[in-house]
Amino acid sequence: MGLYHPSTRNWDSRVDSLWEVDRTRLPTPASPALCSGETADVAIIGAGYCGLSAALHLARKGVCVRVVEAGDIGWGASGRNGGFCSIGASFLGASELRNIYGENATQDFYRSLVESVHLVEDLAREEGISLQAQGPGVWTFAHKCSRLKELEAQAAVLNTLGVAARVVPAHAFEQEAFRCSEQHGALFEPVGFGLHPLAFCLGLAVAAEKRGAILHSRSRVIAWDKEGSHHRLRTDHGSVRAKRVIVAANGWLPEDLVPELAGRVLPIMSNITTTVPLSNEVLTAQAWTTRLPAANTRAHLAYLRMLPDQRLLFGGRGDTTGWPSAAVAMQRLLERRRTQMFPALAGVSTSHSWRGFISATRRLTPAVGTLPSDQSVGYAFGCHGNGVAFMTWAGRALASLIMGEDCALPSPLQGLPPRFPLPQLRLWYLRAMLLKSRVDDERD
Repeated sequence: MGLYHPSTRNWDSRVDSLWEVDRTRLPTPASPALCSGETADVAIIGAGYCGLSAALHLARKGVCVRVVEAGDIGWGASGRNGGFCSIGASFLGASELRNIYGENATQDFYRSLVESVHLVEDLAREEGISLQAQGPGVWTFAHKCSRLKELEAQAAVLNTLGVAARVVPAHAFEQEAFRCSEQHGALFEPVGFGLHPLAFCLGLAVAAEKRGAILHSRSRVIAWDKEGSHHRLRTDHGSVRAKRVIVAANGWLPEDLVPELAGRVLPIMSNITTTVPLSNEVLTAQAWTTRLPAANTRAHLAYLRMLPDQRLLFGGRGDTTGWPSAAVAMQRLLERRRTQMFPALAGVSTSHSWRGFISATRRLTPAVGTLPSDQSVGYAFGCHGNGVAFMTWAGRALASLIMGEDCALPSPLQGLPPRFPLPQLRLWYLRAMLLKSRVDDERD
């Protein structure tokens, strides 16, 4: 994936995130680098939520599994995201999904999203993982009145599934959440919560190791050969020979290794800042009473959480180069957006600023399955910025699919999404999409 500046793929670097500061204090797997020729029933590329969930579920069944990760465990999006464990995983709203896939398939898709949040809770309880959870519930607030219609459509689908989602007017949102310069009501989903994303990722890794999975960090796959009915994944200093392979790299999908997946993912840079701890006076000025995650309805998304120590996490998208200078520019942009939305935060310092990739598909829904040309290779990608819960669920689904077990997938997830035309121009498509979204966000 050479679309962005090479610094975005510096596997040996540590991410300057608030979460990374805690790595040495969190339970950590052994995960030695792969330095010899090994064998396994299943080899997994990527030690994020998807790969680790697949490893854990396979190991629970007694399957011999090895995971190879280019950086440290959780180096990618699973260790650096905003910590939203919530319903999502598509850039299509409920109405659009219904128009494309029909009512039943849309309900099936949302049912899997609700189930994915509960799966995270179940795994944490069963494996003793500390999530540092804040919830339950997630807010989505409308940046203009016309966006309430789609929020109501999503609430309607969730209510058919027994989830008591509700849409509230602007004054009620301010009373229940916070005062904001651009909100016209909001959707409340009682399923979902905030968490420490790296703590969950490392917790999954420790649990997988305890169940018998073997993890290898700092072991980037540089070649993939087929030897009869087996696969051999080669790293700089070792290899894994396996009957089956799962590709779980999402926004860092190794397209050079899997030609059949090439051109099907659009990596999108997401940037996050955190403030220094805020005073009670600042919180009072913004009528801040919630600790639940929240995001607005702009295509140029803003997502935010008040963390336990009263730091505000504030993230968004916009960079299409990955250059180091763009990271600085995005921090300044997010600081301006933060102050525009919350004037009482003017002058508040930023403590941490970092970035990473989410991934989108051309059809705007995730892809989970096995390759049409080789059923021994599984894949999951395209969580559209909502991977904490969904990719954990996808990992469990792949653990079943790759072993030939029955696993019914909702229609929006099935099959490989179409390639982007002229894939080398994907960033130009993204720039055009972002430009259009700016116009759409401001249009009355």
